[in-house]
Amino acid sequence: MPANVVEILSAEELRRTITRLASQIVEQSGNLSKLVLLGIYTRGVPLAQLLGRQIEVLEQVQVPVGALDITFYRDDLDQISIRTPAKTEIPFDLSGKTVVLVDDVIFKGRTIRAALNAVTEYGRPEVIRLAVLVDRGHRELPIRPDFTGKKLPTAKEEQVKVYLQDVDGRDAVELTKELSLEL
Repeated sequence: MPANVVEILSAEELRRTITRLASQIVEQSGNLSKLVLLGIYTRGVPLAQLLGRQIEVLEQVQVPVGALDITFYRDDLDQISIRTPAKTEIPFDLSGKTVVLVDDVIFKGRTIRAALNAVTEYGRPEVIRLAVLVDRGHRELPIRPDFTGKKLPTAKEEQVKVYLQDVDGRDAVELTKELSLEL
C-alpha cells in the first residue's frame, strides 16, 4: 500500500511551537529553580533539550534536563516493536521538584503511564506535568497533557512522525496516511 504524507509542521513552525511550549512551561511552573525536564526516549529527549535551551534563552536560567527510558515499565511490550533499552540519565534529585515529562506524540497514553511508574523509582516530585509536541487523541488511559504543541485528530491507522535535527537531520512533523488500492 502506498502512503500519502502530509506535512503538519515545517521546521519554522516546529521552532515556533517549541518557543510557545517553553513559554507556557515557564509561566505555569512558577519557581524555575524547582523545574526539571525529563525527555522520554527516543524523540522526547532531544525535545526536552530544545525546551531547556529555549527556557534558558527566555529566562536566563538553566533548567536541568534528563532522559528517561520506560521500556521495562510498559504493559504492552507484546504489542509493540521491541527496541534496545536506552540508559536513563537523571543526574539530579527529583524529590520536591516540578518534573515536566516531555514526549513527541501522545496517542493511547501507555508510554506516559509507564513514564509515571518509572519516575517514582527516582524520587518523589512535588508535581509531574506532561508536555507533548503532538496530541493525536485515541486515549486508552485517562491521561491528558498539560502543554500541547499541536492537537491533531487522526484515524487510528494513520501515523504521526516527528523528525528532529539532532536525530534525523531535519525538523518536521508529518502525518502518514495509508492509501488502499482498489481493484
